[in-house]
Amino acid sequence: MADENRQDGGGGPKDGDGIRTFPFPVDLSLLGVGMQVGPLGAGRTWHAHAPLHRVHRIDFHVVMLFTGGPVRHMVDFAEYEATAGDLLWIRPGQVHRFSPDSEYRGTVLTMQPGFLPRATVEATGLYRYDLPPLLRPDAARLAGLAASLDQLRREYEDATTLPLSLHTAVLRHTLSAFLLRLAHLAVSSAQEAHQGPAPGDTTFTLFRDAVERGFAANHSVSAYADALGYSRRTLVRAVRAATGQTPKGFIDKRVVLEAKRLLAHTDMPIGRVGAAVGFPDAANFSKFFQQHTDQTPAAFRAELR
Repeated sequence: MADENRQDGGGGPKDGDGIRTFPFPVDLSLLGVGMQVGPLGAGRTWHAHAPLHRVHRIDFHVVMLFTGGPVRHMVDFAEYEATAGDLLWIRPGQVHRFSPDSEYRGTVLTMQPGFLPRATVEATGLYRYDLPPLLRPDAARLAGLAASLDQLRREYEDATTLPLSLHTAVLRHTLSAFLLRLAHLAVSSAQEAHQGPAPGDTTFTLFRDAVERGFAANHSVSAYADALGYSRRTLVRAVRAATGQTPKGFIDKRVVLEAKRLLAHTDMPIGRVGAAVGFPDAANFSKFFQQHTDQTPAAFRAELR
C-alpha cells in the first residue's frame, strides 16, 4: 500500500520483514490540518488500512480519554487496563495493539509530528518515552483535561468561522493548552511511581534523546557523556536521580525493548535482529538478550507465536 511503511531495523524494507508503520492520515483530517479529534467507538479508525487488532506502529501521537471500560490495550509488550476517566497516550514508534474484546468509548486525539512548534514540543514532553502511557487523573485534573479536550474538539469541528491559517493557529494554541495539562499529569504520575525525572532536568533529557537516536549503534556510557559534554559521574547522578537506573541500565533497557519488538513482530532472522540493535555477532546478542530477559531470543520469539 502506498501509504504504509515497513521497518526492519536494517537492510531496507522487505515484505514480511518489518513492523508495519502507518503515517498520519492527513486526508482524513478536516481541512487537512495536522490533527484529528473525535469520538471513540465501533469502527473508529485513524487510518483506512491500520490493522487495529494486530500489532503495528504509527508515526504520530494518539491520546484516548475513556468514558467507559474496562479496555485492555498493549503498548510495547505491557498490557494496560483502562476504565472511565483514564487516558492512554501512545507516542510515535511505539508498537501497540487494540483489544478485539474491549469496547473503546470516549474521545481520541491524534496529532502529526511537526504540527506544534519545537518550543511547545519540549514544554509538553511529547517524546518523553520514559513516562507511563496509562494515566489516571483525579477528579479535578480529569475535569480540566475533559474541558480542554472538549474545547479542542469544538475548535477542530468549526471549519467555517475562520480562514484556514487562523483556524490552524487556534488549533495549535488550544492543543498546546490540553497537552500542557496532560504533560503535567504524566510527569506527576511518573514522580509518584518513582519512574521519571523532575521537570527541567536537562542532563537527563539530553541523554535520553541521545540514546533514542543512537542506541542501535552506541551502547557506551562514556561515548554519550563525551558527546554531551558531561563527565561520566555527572551523567550517572542525573540518570539515577531521574530513573533510579544507571546510564548503562537505561541504554540496555532501550536496546532490549527494540530487540523484543523485532523478535515478536517481524520475521527477521535472529542474527539480523542483533545487528539491528548493535550486535554484529549473533552469539553476543543472544548472551546479552538472555542476561536481561532470562530467555534466549529464539525462546522469546517462540513463546509469542
